[in-house]
Amino acid sequence: MKKFALEWGVPVLQPPSLKSAEAQQEIAGYGADVIVVAAYGLILPQVLLRLPRYGCLNIHASLLPRWRGAAPIQRALIAGDDLTGITIMQMDEGLDTGDMLLQKSCVITTLDTAQTLGDKLAKLGADAIVETLRLLPQGELMAVPQNDAEATYAVKITKAEALINWSENSMQIMRAVRAYNPFPVAYSFFNAVPVKIWQASICQGPEGEAGTVLEIDQNGIVVACGQGAVRLEVLQRQNAKALPAEQFMRGFPVYPGDRFTSHI
Repeated sequence: MKKFALEWGVPVLQPPSLKSAEAQQEIAGYGADVIVVAAYGLILPQVLLRLPRYGCLNIHASLLPRWRGAAPIQRALIAGDDLTGITIMQMDEGLDTGDMLLQKSCVITTLDTAQTLGDKLAKLGADAIVETLRLLPQGELMAVPQNDAEATYAVKITKAEALINWSENSMQIMRAVRAYNPFPVAYSFFNAVPVKIWQASICQGPEGEAGTVLEIDQNGIVVACGQGAVRLEVLQRQNAKALPAEQFMRGFPVYPGDRFTSHI
C-alpha cells in the first residue's frame, strides 16, 4: 500500500504512535471528512476519533459482534464457521465495539485457508468501504449498536498454538492446518525435527494411535488422530521448500508405524 501511494504521489505518514501531539496535529491538518482504518491493530486516541466530520471507520473482517479482535479470519476457521464477512463500523474507544454501518457476508468453504479467505475478504472489504463512503454523506446509513451479549473475541494467533495436538479429532486438526496457513503454519515433530504442514485433508477409514503414520501413498502421508485420520499433502522441513508429500519423502523417508509428535 505504501509503495502504491508513493507511486501516485499520495502522502504517507508513519508515526510510531498516534498519541503524540505532533502526530495528531499533522493528521488534523488534512481536515479529513473521514478516517478509514484497515488491519491497524491499535485503538485510536479519543482526540482522533472526534476529529473527522463522519468519524473514524474500521473495515473489520468478521460479521460483528462475532470475532472482535486481532485474528477474526483464523478464529472463524478454527471454530468451523461456515459464514463470515466484513463489517464497516464506527470506531469508538473499545475493541471493535462501535456501531455497525454496513455488513457483507462471505461463505467459508471447506478448502479455504486463512490466505484464501483473507483474499476474499480484502476484495469484499474494498467494495464495502467504497459503498459506505458513497452512502455516508447522503445520510442513507443507519448506525446499528452491537449486541454485546453475542460478542466473541478473536485472540491474537501465536506460533505455540500452531503445534498440532494429534489427540484432537481429524476435523479440528484439519481446521488448524487451514487456519494457520500462511502464518504461522501448523507444525509437528518427526524424529525431533520440526515439520510444517501446509496442506492436508481428512482421510476416512484407517484408525490407529494418535500421531502414528498409518499409510503412505502417492497422495500423502496418512496420520492417525484422536478420532479419524488426516492425509498430509504438502510439508516443509526447516530451511527447505514446501513440497508435495511424495517429493518431501524422497529426501526425508517416512514409513508406516513412524510417529508425528507434539514434542521433541
